Amino acid sequence: MDGLPGLERVFKEEFTNAKAQRCQVHVARNVLAKVPKKFKKAVADDLRSIFYASSKKKAGEFFDQFTDRWGKDLPSAVKCLGTSIDACMTFFNFPEEEWISLRTTNIIERLNKEFKRRTKSMEIVAGERACYTLLTFICLKMELHWQSNPIGKVRKNLPFFQILAHKNFTQ
Repeated sequence: MDGLPGLERVFKEEFTNAKAQRCQVHVARNVLAKVPKKFKKAVADDLRSIFYASSKKKAGEFFDQFTDRWGKDLPSAVKCLGTSIDACMTFFNFPEEEWISLRTTNIIERLNKEFKRRTKSMEIVAGERACYTLLTFICLKMELHWQSNPIGKVRKNLPFFQILAHKNFTQ
């Protein structure tokens, strides 16, 4: 999620067992937007320490250090991070090999850009079903690409998600 409260509320209503993860890239940008230029590098380094910690406990310790270090000089930046910190740490509930894929919404944003690129040039669509068929084709094509070109250190087979998907989405 990108921090849209209405979307997150509806998501939680519709998917009661799902967990929401805030995009750490967007949170970091929001925090850094409240930081003077002379502090940006140091604050960014501290944010990376929090977001790439080896455990949720360690991330909490780094957040406490961040709050102590920047609380007086940058209260709005600390407050901004404080309101999102719990939602930024949801990925710790999953296996470590999947963390890199769960930290950001970049892959979702890439899919949405591809939807826009493919549909913007079309003046007329033959109907709602044709539009869904086109979007489904785009999703499948991108899924095949992602499977053959995994992001970062993610393995090609994500066992946790395969088991979860099979249990919840196959009939």
